[in-house]
Parts: sequence; C-alpha cells; structure tokens
Amino acid sequence: MAVVATTHLDALREQIPDDAKDLRLNLGGVFNAQTLSEGQLWGVALASAYFIGCAALRDAVVADAEAAEIDEGVLADAKAAAAIMGMNTVYYRFRHFMKDKEAYARKPAQLRMQRMARPLTSKADFELMSLAVAALEGCEMCVQSHEASVLRHGLTDEHVHEAVRMASAMKGAAVGLSLS
Repeated sequence: MAVVATTHLDALREQIPDDAKDLRLNLGGVFNAQTLSEGQLWGVALASAYFIGCAALRDAVVADAEAAEIDEGVLADAKAAAAIMGMNTVYYRFRHFMKDKEAYARKPAQLRMQRMARPLTSKADFELMSLAVAALEGCEMCVQSHEASVLRHGLTDEHVHEAVRMASAMKGAAVGLSLS
C-alpha cells in the first residue's frame, strides 16, 4: 500500500476535541490500510463520507482524493453506492425486521438499482463501498449480502475488515466534529 496523503483530513482532525482524541488517531490510522488498494481505500472513505452527510468531513475527503488524483470512476461509484445504499438499507432493514411476516418477503422490492450492475470501477470495489455503507446503517441483510458478494468477486475478509474499520472511523470522526 502506498503512502496516502490526507492534508485536508489532517487539518479537520485537529478540530476534533480532546474528549474524542481516540477518534483523531483512528481517522489517521485507517488511511494506513495494508490490504485495500488506493482506489478501494478512497472509494470506501468517499462512500462513507457521502453517506454520513457531515459536509466538513465529506469536503475534506473529496479534496484529499482529488489531490491524490483518484480516478473519476471511484468518485462516481462512491456517490452511487452511498445513494443506492441510502435507499436499500431502509428497505432491506424493514424486510429483516418483518421477517416473521411472509407477506413482505414475497413482495418484490421494485426499486431501481441498475447502477450497482454497471460500476465504473469493478464489481468487487463497488460491493466493498456498498458494504461499508451497509455497516454504517446497521442493515444486517445488506451487510451479509454485500460481504458475500465481495468475497465471491475475489476480495478477502481482510478487505472487508479494513473497509468496515474505515467506515467506523469516518462515522466516529463525524460525531467527534459535532462535539466542537
């Protein structure tokens, strides 16, 4: 894994108060991933930041990704994964909550998700981004589905672990920023 510069994130991390010092350190640490490629790392970070909705965090991640000259496909797929998973995590969490009601299990979702089938990066990377967002939302069905797809497309449990660590550090940083 190449060294990843996070100049904008580093400046933002300094705004996290001492009460949340662990979050400052964790946010820096997850960008030293050993397994994720640079595109995967930025894709997961971007999808997480877009989904979390903290403007300062999103803007810092986007600025650092652009400074790293990350491929436009990664940026576009991260946006698409965050948006689609915003819909899917609500619907499929509902289905999971209502698992004892067979009537809902038989109904088709009838929600358009064509963009998932046509990623600009790779299916594995798009699924990894989607998995991170599913973990953020706590959708068990989505996490299980996307984890299985990530593994089926040739990535490992270490990829999954690093992606979820990234998502969790991003969420923690957003909460930490709200404390200042």
